[in-house]
Amino acid sequence: MPKTERGMMQTYPKIPGPFKRHTEGPDRNRLIVGKWTSPELEALANLDWTWTEKIDGTNIRVHWDGHRVAFGGRTDNAQIPAKLVEVLRVLFTEEIFEQTFNDTEVTLYGEGFGAGIQSGGIYRPDQGFALFDVRIGQFWLKRQDVVDVANKMGIEYVPLKLTAPISEAIDFVKAGVGSDWNDAKAEGLVGVAPEGLLSRSGERIMVKIKHKDFQ
Repeated sequence: MPKTERGMMQTYPKIPGPFKRHTEGPDRNRLIVGKWTSPELEALANLDWTWTEKIDGTNIRVHWDGHRVAFGGRTDNAQIPAKLVEVLRVLFTEEIFEQTFNDTEVTLYGEGFGAGIQSGGIYRPDQGFALFDVRIGQFWLKRQDVVDVANKMGIEYVPLKLTAPISEAIDFVKAGVGSDWNDAKAEGLVGVAPEGLLSRSGERIMVKIKHKDFQ
């Protein structure tokens, strides 16, 4: 993991959409349905993926090195809104990390969302954090273990929406996915391949499906 001034904290992998996009002409930036962004997605498309809500917010990393807590944005240069930093400081104390992980190094990944963050006012009038992934060493925790961590730490987590092939998830998003917060419409879904499968290069196989791409 790359070393930053905030400590050893790996950025979250970029998640591709399912299909490539037109790069020119009147359909520029629109999806080319059926032209997959990777051979792995095409090969695994008909298996049951785990789909959680995609929140329109800002990516947040929370790192525990066994002694102290550090916060990071999507990249090492990303700025976290001041109000959200205060929320994170309340949620993630050294005491709660010691109680949950002892001195085991861990990185939590989640979405900072709410009023003042992207279109977050549709979700809640204040700002909050929802956990979507946990990495310990080189291992990503399974969904049930991520939920277990969230419950132990007393924090929110992204809801499971369905377990289904990619085509069913696309149809689900087309119909409009309801958010678990404030009766808003979800931005879309994020899918994780069955059993945490990795690509040949060792990257996690994931895909995002955004509602606006299928309107």
